[in-house]
Amino acid sequence: MSAKLEQDILARRTFAIISHPDAGKTTMTEKLLYFGGAIRDAGTVKAKKSGKFATSDWMEIEKQRGISVTSSVMQFDYNDCRVNILDTPGHQDFSEDTYRTLMAVDSAVMIIDAAKGIEAQTLKLFKVCRMRGIPIFTFINKLDRQGKEPLELMEELEEVLGIESYAMNWPIGMGKEFLGIYDRYNSRIEQFRTEEDERFLPLDENGELAVEHDMKKTSYYTQAMDDIMLLNEAGNSFSKERIKRGELTPVFFGSALTNFGIQTFLETYLEFAPTPQPRLTEEETIVEPLDQEFSGFIFKIQANMNPAHRDRIAFVRIVSGMFERGMNITLSRTKKSFKVTQSTQFLADDRETVDVAVAGDIIGLYDTGTYQIGDTIVGGKKTFQFEKLPQFTPELFVRVTAKNVMKSKHFHKGIEQLVQEGAIQYYKTLHTEDVILGAVGQLQFEVFENRMKNEYNVDVHMEPIGSKIARWIENEEDVKESMSGPRSMLVHDRFNNYVFLFENEFAMRWFNDKNPDIRLYSLL
Repeated sequence: MSAKLEQDILARRTFAIISHPDAGKTTMTEKLLYFGGAIRDAGTVKAKKSGKFATSDWMEIEKQRGISVTSSVMQFDYNDCRVNILDTPGHQDFSEDTYRTLMAVDSAVMIIDAAKGIEAQTLKLFKVCRMRGIPIFTFINKLDRQGKEPLELMEELEEVLGIESYAMNWPIGMGKEFLGIYDRYNSRIEQFRTEEDERFLPLDENGELAVEHDMKKTSYYTQAMDDIMLLNEAGNSFSKERIKRGELTPVFFGSALTNFGIQTFLETYLEFAPTPQPRLTEEETIVEPLDQEFSGFIFKIQANMNPAHRDRIAFVRIVSGMFERGMNITLSRTKKSFKVTQSTQFLADDRETVDVAVAGDIIGLYDTGTYQIGDTIVGGKKTFQFEKLPQFTPELFVRVTAKNVMKSKHFHKGIEQLVQEGAIQYYKTLHTEDVILGAVGQLQFEVFENRMKNEYNVDVHMEPIGSKIARWIENEEDVKESMSGPRSMLVHDRFNNYVFLFENEFAMRWFNDKNPDIRLYSLL
């Protein structure tokens, strides 16, 4: 491997931003892009009156509701690093998409609302990061509003999430009295709402303000200094190794909306964030980023990112080596080789053709139905499969039909493409072939209905059939159609496997008692 290629790979930093809805995730993404020079004007999610929308929200429903329901990929250069951000869906109904996205990154940035502390969705996504052992960097947001006491937030981090924390900086005041942050790591005070040349104030060897300043006379400064003394004496010690292992989270305070503390966070993050990490194959061999041969896996498929072109993009995390447009790649699942001529990189809905990308990068390949989520692609002769990506067992189900039967062709095409994205799951009844969709949360059905209308020009009728318990069958050959009934409906999934949809736990137990030889299993 050439020295330049190795240097390029080691310059990559690929992370996802995780948080509960409304903690400021999309706003944070915008501000990071702004500092990276990728955009000139950072729009916030709520900017409905001004007509400015967040760069990372491209789908119509996202702009209407001010939420992210897709994973966007954005790339920019900063301080000799190439940063790949994956902005994940914040809404809990899209945890499956987020879960898969977390399989494609090397670290995570967790955003917490200072007023609300740890919320349900944050906890859920944090557990996924812990499971994978990926480093987590914490940004406590909205310090320009009144919130919980900083020490209380640090305690909550440790008690609720079970991870040790180290405050890289500390707020001086809060809300209307927010004066700035005491930057422990860089030994300086960063002032809030001040002229650029007065932004940083130096500290002396005792950690006190080294210059005369009105801030010294405030109770907020005194309180912050007392807290800092407490952290120095009784807090956790800083350890780069423990951050790398995901055992210690560095904590930063700031305000994404007012752009305060973001640059300091970004610079420190890039210093400690991991370079591209190795990945395990199903055969339990390790693929290193600096391996010569190109390899990657598909963690997301998105239809109609450009409605004018009816395109589909397969998102690939490059695990090793270098991708070059025009190269031959092999799809491990089918063992088929083909030339890749159309490839792209993203800034939300702005795209450009990418000729070269390396381990750690996320690229998009134009897809005509070739790829599936979880597919491994390789550039060499030797094929292998990376570890399986998780799939969730859906809990809510609807029966779907097209309101206009003349549009059945568009209806089936739309369903096929949206199902391949992995947010909804497809089933059909055995003889009548009624279409049933399953999802983890209700919002996925609303997004499906919205996209069918806007992207495929098909109005759909959705009849809820309630929550069901879906179970797949290990020994399909022993299943008889007579086992199907009103409380244990037998259907096919999109791969033509048998699936039982049970009315409730009682119906499933009754079925197990009657058919002890049938071995049922669930997805995640």
